[in-house]
Amino acid sequence: MKAKADSCIFFQLAKAHQAGIRFWNAKLADYPVTPAQGMVLTFLYENDRVTSKELGERTTLDSATLTGILDRLEKGALVERLPHPEDRRALQVCLTDAGRDLGGKLLEMGVAANLEFLCALTQEEQIVLRMLLAKLKKHDPC
Repeated sequence: MKAKADSCIFFQLAKAHQAGIRFWNAKLADYPVTPAQGMVLTFLYENDRVTSKELGERTTLDSATLTGILDRLEKGALVERLPHPEDRRALQVCLTDAGRDLGGKLLEMGVAANLEFLCALTQEEQIVLRMLLAKLKKHDPC
């Protein structure tokens, strides 16, 4: 039996990713941030005043990408980089009041958007999907 191109897992993952990105971009349309900037704000909202290194590890963004995102967020007065109180070589990334307000709104909206996007799946299917995605993320090809 001959395989079909649209049954390829890479094609299916790409199409699911595109659907998720379209959905999330539509949700963010009224906010002054990109999806990546929004993610950083929500991570900071949950754990503010961290070093860039800690934030990079948590978001799994490389240093260059994170620096660009932080530059734009700082320019938009949503974050600021301040001297670390215990390590003079490091900077802390801190939410401004506007950043904290927006981060809270984005986190709430993200929770609702997750539920809405996954509404076609049962609760059990959602759990299995998250487990499978986590497993694939860690996968080391044979």
